Amino acid sequence: MQSISSKFFIWLIKNRHLFKFKLRPEVVDESFSVKKFRDEIDKASARVKLPKSVSVEKVSADGVDAEWITPENPAEDKVLLYIHGGGFISGSCLTHRMHVAKFAVECRIRSLVFDYRLAPENPFPAALDDCILVYKWLLKEGFNPDNIVVGGESAGASLTLALLLALKSEKVVLPSAAFSISPITDLSCSAKSFEYNAKNDVAPMGSWSVWTNFYIAGSDTKNPLLSPLFGNYEGIPPLYICVGTNEIHLDDCVNVAKVARDYGVDVTLRKWEGMIHAFPLLTPLFPEAKQAFLEVCDFVKKH
Repeated sequence: MQSISSKFFIWLIKNRHLFKFKLRPEVVDESFSVKKFRDEIDKASARVKLPKSVSVEKVSADGVDAEWITPENPAEDKVLLYIHGGGFISGSCLTHRMHVAKFAVECRIRSLVFDYRLAPENPFPAALDDCILVYKWLLKEGFNPDNIVVGGESAGASLTLALLLALKSEKVVLPSAAFSISPITDLSCSAKSFEYNAKNDVAPMGSWSVWTNFYIAGSDTKNPLLSPLFGNYEGIPPLYICVGTNEIHLDDCVNVAKVARDYGVDVTLRKWEGMIHAFPLLTPLFPEAKQAFLEVCDFVKKH
């Protein structure tokens, strides 16, 4: 049974427009301002303080701005490469270091988050190219791929899957495992859950088509490096996929899990009743978020 606290916090998120004295939820259309959206997120993120038990070190990963988030007494030579979300149009080390810090502390592992290029200024394949570059940088830094786990949420979850497919195509040694929280896997947004969950999820109405089109920019959505649903997953390492049943991305997650399993991949698919997009990052606000987050961390520690 869904917890009362989760219902309360999800209601607050879904009705966040009321706190801006607006009677109706935001609708994303052609008038949407990417700059304003980014500025608002950056302003809120700048107020968040990290736990004293973690340190932050800025680095350049072959020209890509990145940050090491390191907990006390981390596991030696092991790395979580975290790919942030943000609809392909937003997100950065600033907006996600607080989330990555949670993973770093719970998993006791050094974690790297980085500023991949964003749409619409830099459409596909810019973000994926940066993910590939940063992963190869880790290898050049001497990290064993068996000691690397890759993961992310939302757009970062999609890029996680695309990264695995790209590395396989380039015959680069793959990481030991990967987790993907609420990915979109078919960027045509044609999965049925985009319709039946449109009013259940917390994504602004219309955002999925406007934001993804910024990233697609006329590319073929059947390209597996853009839409990982259409990839060949033979030889891909173990995957952990997490999604809420109230998400627009629900069918995308179910579908890609089936595809990967059909190719022989060890896939864990966790569907959480009544949960919303990328809810594990809301830990510890309500029990389901905390439990899902800990399950992801257990997967990381296992691999």
